[in-house]
Amino acid sequence: MKLFNLPRHTPIAATFRGGHPENVHYGSFAVVNAQGKLLASAGDQRFPMFTRSSLKPFQAMPLIAQIGDSLGLDEPDIALLCASHNGEPMHTERAARLLAKIGASERDLACGCHTPYFYAATGQMPMPGDTYSRLQHNCSGKHTGMLLLAHMLAQPLSGYLEGSHAVQQAIARSVSHFCGIHESELVRGIDGCSAPNYAVPLTGLAHAFAKLTITEPDAFYGQAPQRIARAMSRYPELVSGRGRNDLVLMSAGRGDWVSKVGADGVQAIASFSRGVGIAAKCSDGSLAPLMVALADALDQLGWTDDESRSALRAMLPPPMKNAAGIEVGEMRSMLQLEKP
Repeated sequence: MKLFNLPRHTPIAATFRGGHPENVHYGSFAVVNAQGKLLASAGDQRFPMFTRSSLKPFQAMPLIAQIGDSLGLDEPDIALLCASHNGEPMHTERAARLLAKIGASERDLACGCHTPYFYAATGQMPMPGDTYSRLQHNCSGKHTGMLLLAHMLAQPLSGYLEGSHAVQQAIARSVSHFCGIHESELVRGIDGCSAPNYAVPLTGLAHAFAKLTITEPDAFYGQAPQRIARAMSRYPELVSGRGRNDLVLMSAGRGDWVSKVGADGVQAIASFSRGVGIAAKCSDGSLAPLMVALADALDQLGWTDDESRSALRAMLPPPMKNAAGIEVGEMRSMLQLEKP
């Protein structure tokens, strides 16, 4: 049997029944400032972990930095390019309009189809027999941005997800630059939407998000980092949608936070006023314990007040109840951030 190195996670949340711990969820956190200094951590902040959709601001970066202005992209457009959206009309109609700018359409998207996130996020059920378009895929905004970049680089739209395509090469350079990892050291995989994705240490992801808050122009990407972050923070409903954690987080931050969730238990967030980024991973891919631990991390770091704590409750799991409606337990944070 082949043995693999595994991340050394630590308990970040647990469920309690009758006041006694029952299920323990493990994970890791890293808190890094814009200068790259590690301020606090828990678990394994050095092991490369797949970033999934938390990478989207940096996948949109080459487009916004190089040619976003020539396409007349506004802030809502930029927010959608970074979205893991619900597939609501406000998302799909904007994606369709952006594709039309370059004479492309839904057929050019290579992300596939799935039931829109809107249903699970709002507790509604899709109608039997309903079919869905690629525009309703949560990553259609990101793929639209990739097609826009391919067109503006005078590259073919077909094959835009191939690692050798100019679009993906530009994205790899962006990820390398913001995470502080040489391109040759990036761990590569394929995301759920078929786009290339990268595993980086949580310190790298947190540092990348912290860099989104810097007001001075980036040496390679100019004002694109803050343009992207501000667009996401100002239009969180386009980044996610009703009932989703990124909408809750950025609304709770009241303009000071930019956040992006990733599938399988990844979350990154940064504060403009503090110039600090946080990256987190729940080892079993569960969102609820990740959000419980993240809310606690924001408290431990002094980012929250009564108003933001109240807003954050919307993303936390309710007390556990059995089939008779009797409250039988709860999930609590076990996170202990430590300074280096």
